[in-house]
Amino acid sequence: MPIHATTAATEKELALVGWLKTNGSVLIGFSGGVDSAYLACVALEALGPEHVLAVIGRSASYPMEQWTRAREVAERFGVPVLELDTDEINDPRYAANPSNRCYFCKTELWSRLVPVARERGLAVVVDGTNADDVLGHRPGKGAAVEQGVKSPLLELGFTKEEIRALSHERDIPTWSQPSSPCLASRIPYGTEVTPLRLGKIEAAERALRAIGVAGDLRVRYYESMARVEMSASELERWRTADGRAAVHAAVTSGGFETVELDLRGFRSGSLNRPNEQPLVESLGAR
Repeated sequence: MPIHATTAATEKELALVGWLKTNGSVLIGFSGGVDSAYLACVALEALGPEHVLAVIGRSASYPMEQWTRAREVAERFGVPVLELDTDEINDPRYAANPSNRCYFCKTELWSRLVPVARERGLAVVVDGTNADDVLGHRPGKGAAVEQGVKSPLLELGFTKEEIRALSHERDIPTWSQPSSPCLASRIPYGTEVTPLRLGKIEAAERALRAIGVAGDLRVRYYESMARVEMSASELERWRTADGRAAVHAAVTSGGFETVELDLRGFRSGSLNRPNEQPLVESLGAR
């Protein structure tokens, strides 16, 4: 359902335009998610294309679906884009998958983007972190601070809901897009991050989208078993006999042998709560 920006949100957008004009030019870490898409479009309008560069960091942990959205938004609004490969997967500190894994990922990303901004004479490097993002476990934020990356949406107090509403009013198609963090966020801490494991997760989630699963979705990796989280409304819709069989077939097509449906529904950051007792339902072809 469409949402409308409040007066407070509109005032924040005016403040964002002022922030951007004060800095003069920006390089944006551009994932194609709700926040970075909104930031890129406002920056383009405020500064013009010659003073904006949106950079996509490509790696095995970046979902192809997300890349497609990023390119579509950039093409539709005329946002200048540069793609760079990042190599966090070959950093043993990242691959070991500690609880601060995101720190090593973002260190790799910003170590590549900051020099690009310097070479091109762009005044500041920015990301799409918003005021809601700092409420959870966000070790990647420390890497951004160390590299001098700014977060204007956070500085100006934008909430996710406000960004969605403002994006809707600008007709940015990501306004209703579910959040989609990197694929490594589906792997429990301490389980090594490998391209094969990331590929299985991505294939399973793509297959679930293909059969019509909408809204928030995560396929959590547990070796040969996948645990599927989806929004409450979708959970109810897919727990029919036919739905269970379809979900099972989709996930196993990605390479998993067994499938569980998490009856607690989608919970952002659920892997950060390892002591929670699972409430699951095993799926099989029916």
